[in-house]
Amino acid sequence: MEVNLTLVLTCGVLCASGVYLMLERSLTRVLVGLLLLSNGINLALIVASGPAGESAFYGSADPADMADPLPQALVLTAIVITLGTVAFVLAMAHRSWQLNEHDDVQDDVEDAAIRRLAISDATSDSHSLTTSGDDDAETPGEEDGS
Repeated sequence: MEVNLTLVLTCGVLCASGVYLMLERSLTRVLVGLLLLSNGINLALIVASGPAGESAFYGSADPADMADPLPQALVLTAIVITLGTVAFVLAMAHRSWQLNEHDDVQDDVEDAAIRRLAISDATSDSHSLTTSGDDDAETPGEEDGS
């Protein structure tokens, strides 16, 4: 099986550019990165499916000469899923623009607080590193039997 090196390199560039853009804080760049990554993956599926062949209708050609319809179906499904995801990210970017007049993703306040507590305290107050060897010790809430 011969593979077109230009298509493979194009697929790699699209996927790498898409991943790079998806790591940005701007939802517009995330959206463009999602589109590039999706197109790169779709191109990879088509390249990996092999050479073009006859249409895959029963009785129209010899089965050995027919193209494999599975990669085409996978690409069509990926296009539909990407369309839904793009619509969702576009709606989030639009709502963020309406509320904040920018589409940058903000840090979560609770995550920052947990990160600060984790840096300042090596262990939690509820976690004891020492174990009690005294089995006769009274547990909280247990009453004396006398």
